[in-house]
Amino acid sequence: MSDTRTAIDRFFAISARGSTFSREIRGGLATFFTMAYIVVLNPLIIANGKDVTGQYIGDGSTPPLALVAAGTAFVAGVMTILMGVIGKVPFAMAAGLGLNAFVTFNIATVMTWEEAMGLVFLEGIIIAVLVLTGLRTAVFHAIPAQLKTAISVGIGLFIALIGFVDAGFVRRAEGTPLQMGIAGQLTSWPILVFVVGLLATAAMVVRRVKGGILIGIVGTTILAIIVEAIVRAGGFTPENPGGWQLNRPTVPERIFGFDNPLTLFTEFDPFGGFVRVGVLLAGLLVFTLLITDFFDTMGTIVGVGRQADLVQADGTLPRTREILLVDSIGAAAGGAGSVSSNTTYIESAAGVGEGARTGLASVVTGLLFLVAIFFTPLVEVVPYEAAAPALVLVGFLMMTAVRDIDWNDYEIAIPAFLTIVIMPFTYSISNGIGAGFITYVLIKVVRGKARQVHPLLWAVAILFVLYFAIGPIRTLFGV
Repeated sequence: MSDTRTAIDRFFAISARGSTFSREIRGGLATFFTMAYIVVLNPLIIANGKDVTGQYIGDGSTPPLALVAAGTAFVAGVMTILMGVIGKVPFAMAAGLGLNAFVTFNIATVMTWEEAMGLVFLEGIIIAVLVLTGLRTAVFHAIPAQLKTAISVGIGLFIALIGFVDAGFVRRAEGTPLQMGIAGQLTSWPILVFVVGLLATAAMVVRRVKGGILIGIVGTTILAIIVEAIVRAGGFTPENPGGWQLNRPTVPERIFGFDNPLTLFTEFDPFGGFVRVGVLLAGLLVFTLLITDFFDTMGTIVGVGRQADLVQADGTLPRTREILLVDSIGAAAGGAGSVSSNTTYIESAAGVGEGARTGLASVVTGLLFLVAIFFTPLVEVVPYEAAAPALVLVGFLMMTAVRDIDWNDYEIAIPAFLTIVIMPFTYSISNGIGAGFITYVLIKVVRGKARQVHPLLWAVAILFVLYFAIGPIRTLFGV
C-alpha cells in the first residue's frame, strides 16, 4: 500500500472498520445513483413556485429549473464531502424532500423567496447552536417519539399528494373537492405515461434495484418524449387539459451546460420575513423547519449508522457531534444557496448496503454531485408526469414508519392521526404539526397527566394556538 493510500486509510479508518477502498468507492457510487433524483425533483418543486410577489426564485419571470438544479447539485456535493471529511461516516446530504415542499407551499407564499430562504438559513444556524451547546438532547426528549414518527409519515402523504396533483392524476373538480384525471377518467396520454412510470418505478423499488427512482425518472422521461413525438399532446392549458404538465417533453437541445450556482447565494434575507409576516408567524415557521429537519436527521443517522454497525453499545454513534454539526451547516448552506435545507439522506443506506463504512464513500458521492452540475440542462425536458412517480414512491417510503405508532393507545394515536392527515388535507406541514402538538397536550390534561408534558412542548403548543388564532386576534385588535 502506497504512503498516500495508507494515509487515506488511517484518516478514514477504512481498515479499522473492516472495509476496503473498492467497497467505499462502490458504496459512494450506489448512494449517488440512489439519491441523484433530488437534482431533478428539487428544482421541480422550488423553481416552479412563486412567492408572495408572484416572482420565481432569483426574481425571474420563468422557472429557473437548470439554475436551481445546479445549485442543488453544488450544495449537496460540498456538504456530502464535508460529511465524509469531518463526520467520517458514509452519510450523504442533499435538499430535503418535505422541507422543500414546506418552504415552497407554506413559506414562500407569504413572503419573498429571499425572505423564505433567509428563514431556512436561520434554522440551520439555530440547529448548529443547539449542537454546540448540547441543547439538542433537551429538544429531542421534549417531543414524544411517536409524534416525531407521525410528522415523517404526514410529510410522506403530503409529498405523494403533490406527486399525484403535479401529474394531473388528481385534480380539482366541480361538486367534489378532488377527482381522478379529467372528469374522473384517465383519458390523456400524459396521465398514461405517469401511471406506467409509477408502476415501473414501484416494481424497481420492490426488487431493490439500485438507483431505481432515478432510473424511473429517466425511463419515464424517455417514454414521454416518444409519446409526445407520436401523439403531439402539447402543453397543459385550460383549453388543453390533456397536455403535459410543466415541460413539454422533447429531445433536448443540449445535454451539457453550466449555470453558475453561486449566483443563488445572494438571494437570501435572514430577517426580512419577520418584518413582512410578524415575529410570531415567522418564529413558528422557523420552529417547524427546525423540528422537522432536526428529528428527521436524528432518525436517519441512527438508522443508517445501525445498518453500518457504527452504533455503539449506548446507542450513540462515534463523532455524533461532528455529524450533527455538518448536518446543521447543511441546513444553513441550503438556505444561503436558495435550494432549501440540506439534510442527511436515508438513501445513504444504499451505499452501506454495498459495503461502505467510512467517510470516503461520502467523498465519492459528493464529487459525483459536483460533476452533475454540468448535466443540469436535462432537467428542462422532464415533465411532471415523469418526475411525479418518484414523489409518490418517496412518499410511500416515508409512510412505512407508520408501523411504529401504537394505534391502540389513543393518547398518542389521535394526535398522531391528526398530524398525519391534516398535512395533506390542508396542504400544510405546519398545520399538521400544530394540530398534533395541541391535541397531545390537551389529551394529557384531560387524562390528568399534565405533568408528563415537557415544558418545551407546553410552550410550543401555546405558540401553535396563537398561530391558528392569528386571524381572529388580528380582527379583535384591528391589526
